[in-house]
Amino acid sequence: MNIETLVRPNIRALSPYSSARSEFKGKAEIFIDANENPFETGMNRYPDPLQWKLKAQISKIKEVPVENIFLGNGSDEVIDLLIRIFCEPRVDHVLSLPPTYGMYKVSAGIADVKIKEVLLTEDYQPRVAETMEAVNEHTKILFLCSPNNPTANDMDPSRVEALLEQFPGIVVIDEAYIDFSQQTSFIQHIEKYPNLLVMQTFSKAWGLAGIRLGMAFASTEIIQYLNKVKPPYNVNQLTQSAALEALQDTAKQSEWVSTLLEERETLSTSLAQYDFVQKVYPSNANFIMAKVERPKELYQFLVQRGIIVRDRSNVPLCEGCLRFTVGRPDENRKLLAALNAYI
Repeated sequence: MNIETLVRPNIRALSPYSSARSEFKGKAEIFIDANENPFETGMNRYPDPLQWKLKAQISKIKEVPVENIFLGNGSDEVIDLLIRIFCEPRVDHVLSLPPTYGMYKVSAGIADVKIKEVLLTEDYQPRVAETMEAVNEHTKILFLCSPNNPTANDMDPSRVEALLEQFPGIVVIDEAYIDFSQQTSFIQHIEKYPNLLVMQTFSKAWGLAGIRLGMAFASTEIIQYLNKVKPPYNVNQLTQSAALEALQDTAKQSEWVSTLLEERETLSTSLAQYDFVQKVYPSNANFIMAKVERPKELYQFLVQRGIIVRDRSNVPLCEGCLRFTVGRPDENRKLLAALNAYI
């Protein structure tokens, strides 16, 4: 596949902004090139525009070369940039498989790019044939979420690979919840599939939703285009420093994940005991989707007790469902106590 032919002509011809820090290579003692305040605050200098130290640490953990890593202001920035790189407004379109993460549709709408949707199966798997039937010469990006949000299930790898083999554009696999799954990441396939981009995040398993840091793993060609169109300093120094600190303590992250997996099992079992819970769906994420009687009533009941869950009852194929994020053990006990009171 020739990625170049998928890129918008104006992006191919674009001369990216060149920052003072990106132009200078080497070491120096005096920096009077970027119009910064020279008085030391710890944050008076612009951050590394390509986050090389942070990428080096991520590279060790993910076993991916730094040249195949892009860091964004959350995964939402990656989604936005991909649409702007590959999709001509009011001409091209993207494809998603609902129920799924809502920002694919929102980002496409902001860019004035149409989105086509092909519903998942009843057990929330891609319909490969139907998906490919929706493809034409203007279909540039396919978004897949695995484990899926809001349904919490892994996508069948054989179906995903079938789409990777057949789809003529960029395939984005959003693995925001992969740390809670037993499934192997598709990062290992970026060399095999030049049209594949895998997204992961620091927001879930790493407990750093507040720093807004998303990771993308892809061929060097796709990464180069992301770097070409991104804002010069898209990942600030506070974010880079916080992520570097977190990466020094992978044991803590593993402990959190282990605890959440235990709590997920306990919470799933407990939810299934209530007569008003019609179904608890299997989960490979840090949340559980459950079908309940009178979901809006239950949602409001919990709100009144200071417990906020997510009402997904109006989402196609999720009718009657609420989504419960797995909390700390004490938070989960309070949720179950509230459900007992609801009875």
